[in-house]
Amino acid sequence: MFKAIWRWIQRFSSPKYFYEMSARLIPWFAVSALIIGVYGLYLGLFKAPPDYQQGESYRIIFIHVPAAWMSLFVYMVMAISAGIGIIWQIRLADMVAAASAPIGASFAFLALVTGSLWGKPMWGTYWVWDARLTSELILLFLYFGYMALQSAIEDQRSADRASGLLAIVGVVNIPIIHYSVEWWNTLHQGATVAKFDKPSMHIDMLIPLLLMALAFKLFYFAMVLVRTRNEALYRDRNRRWVRELITGL
Repeated sequence: MFKAIWRWIQRFSSPKYFYEMSARLIPWFAVSALIIGVYGLYLGLFKAPPDYQQGESYRIIFIHVPAAWMSLFVYMVMAISAGIGIIWQIRLADMVAAASAPIGASFAFLALVTGSLWGKPMWGTYWVWDARLTSELILLFLYFGYMALQSAIEDQRSADRASGLLAIVGVVNIPIIHYSVEWWNTLHQGATVAKFDKPSMHIDMLIPLLLMALAFKLFYFAMVLVRTRNEALYRDRNRRWVRELITGL
Protein backbone atom coordinates (compact mmCIF):
# COMPACT_ATOMS: atom_id res chain seq x y z
CA MET A 1 0.00 0.00 0.00
CA PHE A 2 2.86 2.35 0.84
CA LYS A 3 4.37 1.80 -2.59
CA ALA A 4 1.03 2.58 -4.23
CA ILE A 5 0.73 5.79 -2.23
CA TRP A 6 4.28 6.77 -3.11
CA ARG A 7 3.62 6.12 -6.81
CA TRP A 8 0.52 8.32 -6.59
CA ILE A 9 2.56 11.06 -4.93
CA GLN A 10 5.22 10.82 -7.61
CA ARG A 11 2.58 11.02 -10.33
CA PHE A 12 0.83 13.95 -8.71
CA SER A 13 4.15 15.76 -8.22
CA SER A 14 4.88 15.62 -11.93
CA PRO A 15 4.56 19.17 -13.34
CA LYS A 16 3.03 17.78 -16.53
CA TYR A 17 0.32 15.85 -14.66
CA PHE A 18 -0.29 18.78 -12.32
CA TYR A 19 -0.67 21.16 -15.26
CA GLU A 20 -3.34 18.96 -16.84
CA MET A 21 -5.22 18.23 -13.61
CA SER A 22 -5.20 21.80 -12.27
CA ALA A 23 -6.93 23.11 -15.39
CA ARG A 24 -10.05 21.22 -14.33
CA LEU A 25 -9.96 22.44 -10.73
CA ILE A 26 -9.37 26.16 -11.20
CA PRO A 27 -12.88 27.05 -12.49
CA TRP A 28 -14.53 25.23 -9.58
CA PHE A 29 -12.45 27.05 -6.98
CA ALA A 30 -12.77 30.43 -8.70
CA VAL A 31 -16.53 30.31 -9.24
CA SER A 32 -17.16 28.98 -5.73
CA ALA A 33 -15.00 31.75 -4.25
CA LEU A 34 -16.91 34.40 -6.20
CA ILE A 35 -20.37 33.12 -5.25
CA ILE A 36 -19.59 32.54 -1.58
CA GLY A 37 -17.65 35.81 -1.33
CA VAL A 38 -20.44 37.93 -2.80
CA TYR A 39 -23.03 36.28 -0.55
CA GLY A 40 -20.83 36.56 2.55
CA LEU A 41 -20.08 40.21 1.84
CA TYR A 42 -23.79 40.93 1.33
CA LEU A 43 -24.63 39.35 4.68
CA GLY A 44 -21.79 41.13 6.42
CA LEU A 45 -22.45 44.59 5.04
CA PHE A 46 -26.25 44.65 4.89
CA LYS A 47 -27.71 41.90 7.10
CA ALA A 48 -25.42 41.66 10.11
CA PRO A 49 -26.46 43.94 13.00
CA PRO A 50 -24.27 46.86 14.11
CA ASP A 51 -21.85 46.15 16.92
CA TYR A 52 -23.03 47.46 20.30
CA GLN A 53 -19.67 49.18 20.90
CA GLN A 54 -18.17 49.88 17.47
CA GLY A 55 -21.33 50.55 15.52
CA GLU A 56 -20.97 50.19 11.76
CA SER A 57 -17.20 50.57 11.67
CA TYR A 58 -16.67 46.97 12.77
CA ARG A 59 -17.83 45.70 9.34
CA ILE A 60 -14.28 45.87 8.03
CA ILE A 61 -13.84 42.68 10.06
CA PHE A 62 -15.31 40.70 7.17
CA ILE A 63 -12.23 41.57 5.09
CA HIS A 64 -9.60 42.10 7.76
CA VAL A 65 -9.97 38.87 9.71
CA PRO A 66 -10.13 36.47 6.72
CA ALA A 67 -7.11 38.24 5.20
CA ALA A 68 -5.18 37.87 8.46
CA TRP A 69 -6.12 34.20 8.76
CA MET A 70 -5.06 33.59 5.17
CA SER A 71 -1.71 35.35 5.64
CA LEU A 72 -0.89 32.72 8.29
CA PHE A 73 -2.37 29.80 6.37
CA VAL A 74 -0.54 30.62 3.14
CA TYR A 75 2.76 31.03 4.97
CA MET A 76 2.37 27.57 6.48
CA VAL A 77 1.62 26.14 3.03
CA MET A 78 4.69 27.91 1.67
CA ALA A 79 6.95 26.70 4.48
CA ILE A 80 5.69 23.10 4.34
CA SER A 81 6.04 23.03 0.56
CA ALA A 82 9.55 24.45 0.81
CA GLY A 83 10.43 21.79 3.39
CA ILE A 84 9.12 19.03 1.13
CA GLY A 85 11.16 20.45 -1.74
CA ILE A 86 14.33 20.50 0.37
CA ILE A 87 13.91 17.08 1.98
CA TRP A 88 12.38 15.00 -0.81
CA GLN A 89 13.59 17.05 -3.79
CA ILE A 90 10.07 17.35 -5.22
CA ARG A 91 10.22 20.17 -7.74
CA LEU A 92 6.48 20.80 -7.75
CA ALA A 93 6.60 21.56 -4.02
CA ASP A 94 9.17 24.29 -4.70
CA MET A 95 6.88 25.67 -7.39
CA VAL A 96 3.92 25.75 -5.00
CA ALA A 97 6.02 27.59 -2.42
CA ALA A 98 7.19 30.14 -4.97
CA ALA A 99 3.65 30.59 -6.29
CA SER A 100 2.23 31.05 -2.78
CA ALA A 101 4.60 33.80 -1.66
CA PRO A 102 3.08 36.77 -3.59
CA ILE A 103 -0.44 35.65 -2.68
CA GLY A 104 0.42 35.38 1.00
CA ALA A 105 2.17 38.75 0.91
CA SER A 106 -0.98 40.28 -0.60
CA PHE A 107 -3.11 38.84 2.21
CA ALA A 108 -0.68 40.11 4.85
CA PHE A 109 -0.64 43.57 3.27
CA LEU A 110 -4.45 43.61 3.09
CA ALA A 111 -4.67 42.59 6.75
CA LEU A 112 -2.32 45.40 7.77
CA VAL A 113 -4.09 48.05 5.70
CA THR A 114 -7.60 47.09 6.81
CA GLY A 115 -6.35 46.77 10.38
CA SER A 116 -4.97 50.31 10.21
CA LEU A 117 -8.25 51.64 8.83
CA TRP A 118 -10.11 49.85 11.59
CA GLY A 119 -7.66 51.04 14.22
CA LYS A 120 -8.07 54.73 13.44
CA PRO A 121 -11.65 55.10 14.83
CA MET A 122 -11.00 52.56 17.61
CA TRP A 123 -7.54 53.63 18.84
CA GLY A 124 -7.31 57.16 17.43
CA THR A 125 -4.32 56.26 15.24
CA TYR A 126 -3.60 54.16 12.18
CA TRP A 127 -0.62 52.36 13.66
CA VAL A 128 0.81 51.38 17.03
CA TRP A 129 3.76 49.10 17.69
CA ASP A 130 1.39 46.53 19.13
CA ALA A 131 2.62 42.92 19.42
CA ARG A 132 0.01 41.59 16.98
CA LEU A 133 0.54 44.37 14.42
CA THR A 134 4.33 44.21 14.65
CA SER A 135 4.49 40.44 14.27
CA GLU A 136 2.11 40.62 11.28
CA LEU A 137 4.40 43.24 9.73
CA ILE A 138 7.35 40.88 10.27
CA LEU A 139 5.34 38.21 8.45
CA LEU A 140 5.00 40.55 5.46
CA PHE A 141 8.77 41.11 5.51
CA LEU A 142 9.32 37.33 5.59
CA TYR A 143 7.23 37.03 2.43
CA PHE A 144 9.28 39.83 0.86
CA GLY A 145 12.50 38.13 1.94
CA TYR A 146 11.44 34.86 0.37
CA MET A 147 10.60 36.56 -2.93
CA ALA A 148 13.83 38.59 -2.83
CA LEU A 149 15.94 35.45 -2.46
CA GLN A 150 14.04 33.80 -5.30
CA SER A 151 14.87 36.76 -7.56
CA ALA A 152 18.43 37.37 -6.37
CA ILE A 153 19.89 33.88 -6.87
CA GLU A 154 20.31 32.86 -10.49
CA ASP A 155 20.49 29.10 -9.99
CA GLN A 156 16.90 27.98 -9.39
CA ARG A 157 17.76 25.05 -7.14
CA SER A 158 19.94 27.23 -4.92
CA ALA A 159 17.23 29.89 -4.86
CA ASP A 160 14.64 27.33 -3.76
CA ARG A 161 16.93 26.02 -1.03
CA ALA A 162 17.87 29.43 0.36
CA SER A 163 14.37 30.87 0.27
CA GLY A 164 12.94 27.61 1.60
CA LEU A 165 15.24 27.71 4.64
CA LEU A 166 14.13 31.29 5.32
CA ALA A 167 10.48 30.22 5.10
CA ILE A 168 11.04 27.33 7.50
CA VAL A 169 12.88 29.48 10.04
CA GLY A 170 10.16 32.12 9.78
CA VAL A 171 7.52 29.64 10.96
CA VAL A 172 8.48 30.63 14.50
CA ASN A 173 6.62 33.90 13.88
CA ILE A 174 3.28 32.15 13.30
CA PRO A 175 2.56 31.16 16.93
CA ILE A 176 3.83 34.59 18.01
CA ILE A 177 1.18 36.24 15.84
CA HIS A 178 -1.53 33.87 17.02
CA TYR A 179 -0.81 34.08 20.76
CA SER A 180 0.46 37.67 20.93
CA VAL A 181 -2.83 38.95 22.37
CA GLU A 182 -2.55 36.36 25.15
CA TRP A 183 1.15 36.63 25.90
CA TRP A 184 1.32 40.43 26.03
CA ASN A 185 -0.92 43.31 27.05
CA THR A 186 -1.94 44.64 23.63
CA LEU A 187 -4.44 47.05 22.13
CA HIS A 188 -5.54 44.43 19.62
CA GLN A 189 -8.67 42.62 20.71
CA GLY A 190 -8.48 38.99 21.73
CA ALA A 191 -9.95 35.95 20.03
CA THR A 192 -13.62 36.21 19.13
CA VAL A 193 -14.21 33.19 16.89
CA ALA A 194 -11.94 30.50 18.34
CA LYS A 195 -13.60 30.59 21.74
CA PHE A 196 -15.76 27.71 22.86
CA ASP A 197 -16.29 28.57 26.52
CA LYS A 198 -18.27 31.74 25.89
CA PRO A 199 -19.39 32.98 22.48
CA SER A 200 -18.12 36.48 21.66
CA MET A 201 -19.82 37.08 18.32
CA HIS A 202 -23.47 37.10 17.35
CA ILE A 203 -24.40 34.30 14.96
CA ASP A 204 -25.53 36.87 12.35
CA MET A 205 -21.99 38.25 12.39
CA LEU A 206 -20.24 34.89 12.64
CA ILE A 207 -21.86 33.30 9.59
CA PRO A 208 -20.78 35.98 7.07
CA LEU A 209 -17.32 36.03 8.64
CA LEU A 210 -16.91 32.28 8.15
CA LEU A 211 -18.30 32.54 4.62
CA MET A 212 -15.76 35.22 3.77
CA ALA A 213 -13.00 33.09 5.27
CA LEU A 214 -14.09 30.18 3.06
CA ALA A 215 -14.25 32.44 0.01
CA PHE A 216 -10.73 33.75 0.66
CA LYS A 217 -9.43 30.19 1.00
CA LEU A 218 -11.08 29.06 -2.24
CA PHE A 219 -9.70 32.16 -3.94
CA TYR A 220 -6.22 31.21 -2.73
CA PHE A 221 -6.60 27.68 -4.08
CA ALA A 222 -7.60 29.03 -7.48
CA MET A 223 -4.78 31.55 -7.57
CA VAL A 224 -2.07 29.19 -6.38
CA LEU A 225 -3.06 26.68 -9.04
CA VAL A 226 -2.88 29.38 -11.72
CA ARG A 227 0.48 30.66 -10.50
CA THR A 228 1.93 27.17 -10.06
CA ARG A 229 0.91 26.30 -13.62
CA ASN A 230 2.75 29.40 -14.84
CA GLU A 231 5.73 28.56 -12.67
CA ALA A 232 5.83 25.03 -14.10
CA LEU A 233 5.73 26.34 -17.66
CA TYR A 234 8.54 28.80 -16.96
CA ARG A 235 10.82 26.36 -15.13
CA ASP A 236 10.21 23.52 -17.59
CA ARG A 237 10.23 25.72 -20.70
CA ASN A 238 13.04 23.63 -22.21
CA ARG A 239 11.50 20.28 -21.36
CA ARG A 240 9.74 18.08 -23.83
CA TRP A 241 6.23 18.25 -22.35
CA VAL A 242 6.19 22.07 -22.54
CA ARG A 243 7.46 22.06 -26.12
CA GLU A 244 4.77 19.52 -27.04
CA LEU A 245 2.15 21.66 -25.31
CA ILE A 246 3.22 24.76 -27.25
CA THR A 247 3.36 22.82 -30.49
CA GLY A 248 -0.07 21.35 -29.85
CA LEU A 249 -1.51 24.82 -29.33
